Amino acid sequence: MKVLILNLMPTKIETEIQLLRILGNSPLQTDIFLLQMATHESKNTSQAYLDKFYYTFDEIKDRKFDGMIITGAPVENISFEDVDYWEELCMIMDWSVKNVTSTFHICWGAQAGLYHHYCIQKHHLDEKISGIYSHTLNVKDEPLIRGFDDVFNMPHSRHTEVRASDIHSNPRLHVIAESKSVGASIITSEKAGQVFVTGHFEYDAGTLAYEYERDLGRGLEPNIPDNYFPHDDPQNDPVVNWRAHANLLFTNWLNYYVYQRTPYDISKVGTDE
Repeated sequence: MKVLILNLMPTKIETEIQLLRILGNSPLQTDIFLLQMATHESKNTSQAYLDKFYYTFDEIKDRKFDGMIITGAPVENISFEDVDYWEELCMIMDWSVKNVTSTFHICWGAQAGLYHHYCIQKHHLDEKISGIYSHTLNVKDEPLIRGFDDVFNMPHSRHTEVRASDIHSNPRLHVIAESKSVGASIITSEKAGQVFVTGHFEYDAGTLAYEYERDLGRGLEPNIPDNYFPHDDPQNDPVVNWRAHANLLFTNWLNYYVYQRTPYDISKVGTDE
């Protein structure tokens, strides 16, 4: 299977490793293609690195892909239209509908996809959501969460939210899981071609700690991530309690939404044949 990763995170190498590690847990064989935004200049990753390992949209737009992942990005406090690569991102998201069997959107990537495809607005929060939060399933017969416990944990790190009430009002969208603390967390489209996850199942054990220490260094006075450090003490090592469900979600996506739905002739992706 050919899976395209549109990596919008500033820490691109770390994000690559996280996603490749979790995708590699599936027995299904995948070829990974990394995609960058041609209309954005990365401040944290050298252009030489991007030129060597990443494609631009012009280089892949005539191809078909089994699956695609659109990552988050630290631009939540900016309106979508003011993001410097928004126009290009919209072009890619439109292209994905006809050229990718299933697209998996993460965090801000989920908010961007819900806004662009379904006009679901994002809302600013009084305080940043950061930590590990408990979620419950709204349905239990959805292949995407097959094997899940009724209650599971997921990391979140964001300044904005999409509201479950807005999503529930759209019959083409389904809230598969949500949290009393942080709202809708796993959303699918009617025909299962799109998955929107508002958290960061792909995060490593130390990712939230890194973000907390980074923000401290910037003088932002962040709150200690919720339910993350034992006894809320940053001197303690975080307890990982989301990895099993993270592996299961991505494996289910690859199997049920990508592998089993992609036509044998990949050129038929996006057609009625």
